[in-house]
Amino acid sequence: MNNGEPLIQEPMAVFAYLIAIVGLMFMLSTVKKKSVQKFFKYAPPVIWMYFLPMLSTTFGIIPQSSGLYDFLGTYILPAGLLLLMISTNVPATFKLGGKAVLVFLAGTLGVVIGGPIAIGLFQGILPEDAWRGVGALAGSWIGGSANMGAMLEAFNTPDDILSPIILTDTLVGISWMGVMIALANFQERFNKWNKADNSTIKQVNEEIATDVENNAKPLQLPQLFGIMAVGFAGSYLIRVLAKWDLIPKSDIMNVSTWTFIIITAVGIALSFTKVRRLEYYGASKVGYLGIFLFLTSMGAQANLADIKESPEFILMGIVWLSIHIITIFTAARLLKAPLFFVAVGSQGNIGGTSSAPIVASVFQPALAPVGLLMGILGNVVGTYAALLTGKLAQMVIGG
Repeated sequence: MNNGEPLIQEPMAVFAYLIAIVGLMFMLSTVKKKSVQKFFKYAPPVIWMYFLPMLSTTFGIIPQSSGLYDFLGTYILPAGLLLLMISTNVPATFKLGGKAVLVFLAGTLGVVIGGPIAIGLFQGILPEDAWRGVGALAGSWIGGSANMGAMLEAFNTPDDILSPIILTDTLVGISWMGVMIALANFQERFNKWNKADNSTIKQVNEEIATDVENNAKPLQLPQLFGIMAVGFAGSYLIRVLAKWDLIPKSDIMNVSTWTFIIITAVGIALSFTKVRRLEYYGASKVGYLGIFLFLTSMGAQANLADIKESPEFILMGIVWLSIHIITIFTAARLLKAPLFFVAVGSQGNIGGTSSAPIVASVFQPALAPVGLLMGILGNVVGTYAALLTGKLAQMVIGG
């Protein structure tokens, strides 16, 4: 491992390196060779968005801290998130039925109560400000890394806690994603044992697939610039609004927190207008570019060399995630929900919009859009639930 200066330091060079990782992984995932397809089935590109930049930092290729990472979190992430929000098919989400939403919310509850319980168990070996890291990780584990960016700012998470928290998110969170993918082979057995009905899943999937197929249009310059304008100009104006003096501020409800809260509300509102038609030209695909770039920057801020210095965070994360798992499977059992609802409900929380569609497509190849909807639902509730989790964690340790 390299303890000297990083090989690549200039922000534009780091940006080129990160976007090359994103492009290379997705291009390789399209190779038709069976061995390649099998590899990416169990280790999809999104995993490498974290892992390769993390290895790059560990071995001294790119820096662990860079102004580029701040830029991606402040401007690129909000733009991508807004584009995902306007693409939401809210009516279809509700058609998934009460079971889907309840299972998802059970997973959210597991994260909200799991964080304070876990930090309470390990507070004797955790740093004094560890609750700020719990709040940040809750942002990732209720809606994905997009929300984590807001929580890092909201809780003012210090650098010495950020790295082990990102490692915990990466190692524990993505390991659980791998387990869920493996469980896809047992969904029929689970559904039979649980007496679960998956007819609603098939019905919603057919409606979403038909809508996209019937309305998809080739991307042209007017629509491309429209997408860019909504994403970047819209998110910037929202950030300006969030700075408005009439909006109350606090150490948690700061400008960044208000930016993400307003983006969530505005994006959902716009999804009911003609602005949503930009999705037919690929608005969410452009949004994903921003999300994936942000994911690479999050991975780059983690250094595997730090793991030997913070095993207590990994242990805390394992206990925390276990509480989430117990809660969501208990809800599925009580509700007789199919394993697919557990998978997308859990990943809608733990992984968010990046990994929930991947897990959904492994369970049911045509149902990736349902996973996306659950991930977006995670984005919607994530900001508020993560704020609650962080505050509860602070109360538990008396911070």
